Amino acid sequence: MSKNIARKAGLDKPLLVFNRSPTRSVDLQAELGTDKAEIADSIAAGVAQADVVFVCVIDDKAAADTVHDILKTDVGGKLIVNCTTVHPSTSDKLGHLVEAAGADYVASPVVGQEPVAEDGTLLALLSGPKASVKRVTRAVVDLSDQPYGKALTLKIVGNTLIFSMVEQLAESLVFADKAGLGAAAIHSWVENVFGFPFSYYSERMISGDYYNRDYPAAHIDGSIEVSGHARELSHAVGAQLPILDIVVDHLAQVKSIKGDKGDLAGIYGILRMKAGLKYENQE
Repeated sequence: MSKNIARKAGLDKPLLVFNRSPTRSVDLQAELGTDKAEIADSIAAGVAQADVVFVCVIDDKAAADTVHDILKTDVGGKLIVNCTTVHPSTSDKLGHLVEAAGADYVASPVVGQEPVAEDGTLLALLSGPKASVKRVTRAVVDLSDQPYGKALTLKIVGNTLIFSMVEQLAESLVFADKAGLGAAAIHSWVENVFGFPFSYYSERMISGDYYNRDYPAAHIDGSIEVSGHARELSHAVGAQLPILDIVVDHLAQVKSIKGDKGDLAGIYGILRMKAGLKYENQE
């Protein structure tokens, strides 16, 4: 996301970037160049120089901590855009805190896998006061003048479809292998019948990408957090999500085996193990 803001937003100054893992900021600046990206020494230093502040972190706690750090600086008249997928109630609380500090707040979770982010075509779900939303962009899914949490509710409900897709893809690929058909045949079928994003996750599974990355494409901690939010919301309204219950169990098993290297697509590895195969499909 930062790359595309720096390259395509028409900024008259370098994009100020800050990451809690400093090496990632250094790598980003090296890729973009100093004319496109400038590393802020701290959140406060970056916020002090910015009119618009984008937040995109791993979970609710990180989002809350980041917003609280932002509010230690005078934010009067600034716009805070939170792209983190958090619980709707967390978004509402953070939005009200930002408002009370004299700034505008927009909840803007985004939808799309890594290739979509690289291409700059993520789907933005924007909620908050219409005037604030207009300061960001034209909302692709317009939830203007609705509570901040509505965009997060939409994101979380939509993510249950992603979770279900990954679970069912993994089941089918393992089934194909055990039946002597081979996962590649199912992958070809998926590409031709369903296309993206089914084919994206299928490719990640059969290529071994689900366990071979230094940093997971769909980090297990984020997946566990969001699936937990979905479970909580569904229980609160009396909706049954039986596939999600299976996914939650499999995510916990991925975490126990791979730790911080765990990935949502690692559900494939868990189902391989249940079928008597190794977690890793390329070893």
